[in-house]
Formats: sequence, structure tokens, C-alpha cells
Amino acid sequence: MVAAGRQAPVISGTGISQIGRRTGIPAGELTVNAARAAIADAGLVPADIDGIITLGDTPPEVAAAALGIAGADDFGPAYGHYGLLTPVVAARDAVAAGRARHVLVYRTVQMMGGTIETSSAPGTAKRSKREAMAGNDIPYLLAAHAYSAVNWLAMHCRKHMDRYGTTKEQLGWIAINARRNAARNPLAVYREPIDMAQYLNARPISDPLGLLDCDVPVDGSIAVVVSAAGYRADAPNGAVTIEAAGGASGAGGWTGRPDYPNMAATDAAADMWSQTTLKPADIDVAELYDGFSFLALAWLEALGFCGEGEGGAFVEGGRRIAPDGPLPLNTYGGQLSAGRMHGYWVLHEACQQLRGLAGPTALAKRPEVAVVSAGGGPIAGCLVLSC
Repeated sequence: MVAAGRQAPVISGTGISQIGRRTGIPAGELTVNAARAAIADAGLVPADIDGIITLGDTPPEVAAAALGIAGADDFGPAYGHYGLLTPVVAARDAVAAGRARHVLVYRTVQMMGGTIETSSAPGTAKRSKREAMAGNDIPYLLAAHAYSAVNWLAMHCRKHMDRYGTTKEQLGWIAINARRNAARNPLAVYREPIDMAQYLNARPISDPLGLLDCDVPVDGSIAVVVSAAGYRADAPNGAVTIEAAGGASGAGGWTGRPDYPNMAATDAAADMWSQTTLKPADIDVAELYDGFSFLALAWLEALGFCGEGEGGAFVEGGRRIAPDGPLPLNTYGGQLSAGRMHGYWVLHEACQQLRGLAGPTALAKRPEVAVVSAGGGPIAGCLVLSC
């Protein structure tokens, strides 16, 4: 555990590339654009970077060469206990231990294919995302013709509905809120508002989830710079403290938890809250993983914003999670409308909100504390950030 508050490492810079569907822009170019923006935002030059970690897809040595960074260490693994957020936590730990002063972390995605690296070390074999996230129940799911996460999460969602009375309409408010927020984000892929009728009539994908319950594949890259606590005063655009990080992986696979339909998010949240004196009531904005709408609902429960089984009632009507509500949710549009950046756009948006740099998606009152989450099923990670 690292020291919280002013002694903890900070995120000193963020960068985002072009975002779009089938842009044709090479992954390396997207990576370099996001990385250069993050380094400049931190008030640094490439020579200041002494560590690089990536979730994928551009190998760190390729990015380093393109950016003119020499001698940067690799502080992987890229995918582990904290799931999609493992690189950020690894960067935090490297900086906290004095092994680096400024570490570049990035995630680059492309719609047509891609992998998540299990280690970013040169020469290390890569695995597909399915393999990296696989529990020992995956063969049984595949044998039952449940071939992807949408099938696996649909089963969680149906169980939640059956046990707690959660309705399809309640789930719809998460998608409607995401699109409402995306309308203010010029980088979001889908910005036209949707209503409940459109949501309910959307093409079925895996019952009870429909098209508007699923995130939007995009091309893009997002980067952050994690710096030593002492750099806070020198960060020209402000810095965000990493107050606590929680992670969980593997317990019960996709279907074997005794508290099913709960997921690793429950354990990751408990881990995170155990490391800080901050509580759910202290959170001003929530940027939560919504690879599927049900995941955002599950994270709200796991993080303690409402009780177990109460997520549907919490989001119903969309007021509580609106930008002017008590817990603004996914202020940039989330993966459901802005685009699937595997937990890195939620991180980027939280940093921008806390630093007062969110522009058109800025909340009326600048938040001071944010929570970020990523992942679903058997692997999850979350962070508490403060300005």
C-alpha cells in the first residue's frame, strides 16, 4: 500500500488521440498522438519519461522509438490483478518505490482485431483478451454456445432481474444517461439522444441485453503520465492523486461465485475502500466501466453507492446519475456512447473533471474526488482519485 494524500504518486498529464470507427489510422500513430499529448500536458519532454507500460496494442519499444524515448524501463505486467487498470497501478508502485519519476501508460485499440498483453516485456507472448480473462469455467460456457462476454454478462443480468426485480427499463436509464452525456462530448462516436422507446426496441443481442446495452468498438488511444508526488507543484495543468487502488481476479470464474451474480467488482471495491479513509459518500463523480450497461449497475452496487440488489432503483429515472445529480455517472458518454477504450476513457475523464479541464463535459461544480472502475466478471480494478 502506498501513502495516500500528498505523498502518493500523481497523474500529471493525460492525452487522447482521434477517436472513431474504422478510421484507418495505424495503431502506432494513434499511440504517438496520445502519448505526445500526455507528456506535453504534464509539462515534460520525452526524455523525462523513464518508464513505459501499455495494456496494448502498440509495443512499448515501438512507442519509445517513435517518441524518441531512450532507456525507459518496462514495469509490467500489463494485465494482472487489477485487470485493465494494472498498468496504472504498476506505474504508481514503480514511482512510489523510487524506481521511476515519470511513467507513461497508454492503451491503444483498433476495431479490427487486437490483443491485451499479459506482459509488456519485449519478446513476451501475447494472449487474446478472452484468454487473459478466462476462468476455469470458460470451456463449459463455450460448450453451451455462450461464446462471448455479452452472453456471460447477460446471465448475470438475468439472475439480478430474477432475484431483485431489476427491470429492463431501469437498465435503460444507464444507456440513456450515457447518450445524454455523449451529446456534450465532441469526441463521442454516438451523440444523438435516445429515449426509452428506442432503447427497448433496439435489436436483441443476448437476452436481456440489446444493442444499446453494448459498448461501441472504436479506434483510438489514451495515455497518462504517472509522476512522483513531489512533481505535483510543477505540473502545469494540475495533478490528480491516486488515493487508493483495488483489484480482484479469478475467484469463482464467470459462474462459480457463491454470491453470484456478484462479480470481482465486489472484492475489488472492498480492497480499494480498505486503503483509504474516503467513503462512497465522499465521491463527487463516478466514471465506471460500462462495457455493458449491467456492468455500470453492478459497479454502483459493488462500490457501495447503493445496497446489493438496489442498483435498478438507484438509476431509475436517471436523476441521481445525471450531471446535476448527486452522483454524476460517465460524464463523457461512457463506452456505451463515446466508445470502447477499455477503462482508459473513464480514467481520462475523471482526471479532466478533477483538474477542471473537462471542457464541454465539465460539471457545474468542479469535483474533488472521483472513482474509476474497469472490468467485469472474474477480473476487476478500481481507483479513488482526488485533486
